Amino acid sequence: MQITPDTRIHDLLQEYPSIKAWLIAYAPAFEKLGNPVVYNTVGRVATLEAAAKMGDVDVAVLIDAVRERVAMASIAAEETAGAAPRLDDDERARRQQVLKGLIRELHAGASIESVKARFDELVRDIDAAEVAMMEQALIAEGMPVSEVQRLCDVHVTVFKESLDAGEAAPVAASHPIDAYLRENEVASAVAGELRAELAALAAEPGALARIADGLVRLSEIAVHYRRKEMQLFPLLEHHGIEGPTKVMWALDDDILAMIGRDREAAESGDAAAVVESLPATLTAVDDMVYKEEKILFPAALQALTEAEWEGIAAGDGEIGYAWISGPERGEATVAGARAVAAAAAGDASALPAGDAPIVLTTGALTREQVDLMLGVLPFDLSYVDENDRVRFYSEGERIFPRSPAVIGREVRNCHPPASVHKVEEILAAFKAGEKDTADFWIQMRGAFLHIRYFAMRDADGTYRGCLEVVQDVTRIRALEGERRIVDW
Repeated sequence: MQITPDTRIHDLLQEYPSIKAWLIAYAPAFEKLGNPVVYNTVGRVATLEAAAKMGDVDVAVLIDAVRERVAMASIAAEETAGAAPRLDDDERARRQQVLKGLIRELHAGASIESVKARFDELVRDIDAAEVAMMEQALIAEGMPVSEVQRLCDVHVTVFKESLDAGEAAPVAASHPIDAYLRENEVASAVAGELRAELAALAAEPGALARIADGLVRLSEIAVHYRRKEMQLFPLLEHHGIEGPTKVMWALDDDILAMIGRDREAAESGDAAAVVESLPATLTAVDDMVYKEEKILFPAALQALTEAEWEGIAAGDGEIGYAWISGPERGEATVAGARAVAAAAAGDASALPAGDAPIVLTTGALTREQVDLMLGVLPFDLSYVDENDRVRFYSEGERIFPRSPAVIGREVRNCHPPASVHKVEEILAAFKAGEKDTADFWIQMRGAFLHIRYFAMRDADGTYRGCLEVVQDVTRIRALEGERRIVDW
């Protein structure tokens, strides 16, 4: 369930009845929800935004608190009967407060040793979901993503013993997590080979060429990261886990930049630069493997439903795999799982429909005709609605990777943290009526790409969303003279 300012109180509590008592106690004005008459009348139509105004609280703060509480309730519900003793909501809340306090001490300059000692004294053990929830809460309370990212490795160091004590849940060979684990095995192996070549470099100059080749191979990890960002992150966000995904995406981009820098140095013959910077790059790669396997994947396995994993499995192949072959899936399975993923993300139009024509301003088309038409366009389209949610992308000539899991996703979460502020500037200008278009062009992998954004407005001039059009214009820019239709 997507939790937004427009979410109705009644719908929220129908989906998550265990948080009702907590919500009633959140603000004095909410105590009225304990009255069955009020709950079944006002509660059915009142949104979280309306409730925030009634309770004189900030709607963004309320939504973050609700999401955190829902995440805690979901994790508790996912615990199996044979797991470790369950923690009640009060104990979970206490642990979260302790964890956040410890991390704030770190960010204020306390030593790792002192904070770790206090952790051992106050909490002792922790699971992946609690780490994710703690980072989410810190960001929701105002700590910048960049600050959490800066000391992310330190956080892991404090909790490492507890995380190492947790046993990895087994997954089937067809499960999306299995593919991530197999890719991590290759990433670790390539990093190990590069360390060996680096050790040999002082006595064997020829090792530099092998390092360059190894870095080319290591750079394939970009596919692993992009699949994680485009497939796994949207579903975690659907469960209210947004902060940790933003931190990890920023770290992914840092690692890819480090690999690119070292690859350029190795290919240009700058052995001194490689010796200086490659060790940190390989450590970052290994650290990300650890964060994924000890925090991200366990938290995802607890939070996501079987239907959501089916949706992820269907879209993984569209992004691709690094170094490995993904599991084979039949077309029927892919189509069905794609519908499940889109529906889970809140896009009811992605579900099967009949062939009744859709009447448009200048004609009428069936859904099949619309799909076929959009599929042959020589550019790719993405539509973001007036609420900044991705509602559509074309499946024709794709320039940037997309998968069904992006449908319903908040557009700011579809961009690396470093460029989010520019996306916000463009959308703000469109909504204010200051701009109607934004044009950019970049060169990537030998192609010249033209990227255009268009503000969409209805007959009354009301902003109704943004259309992104991306086209590879390399061939068009090279055209000369003319070619008439009679010459075809």
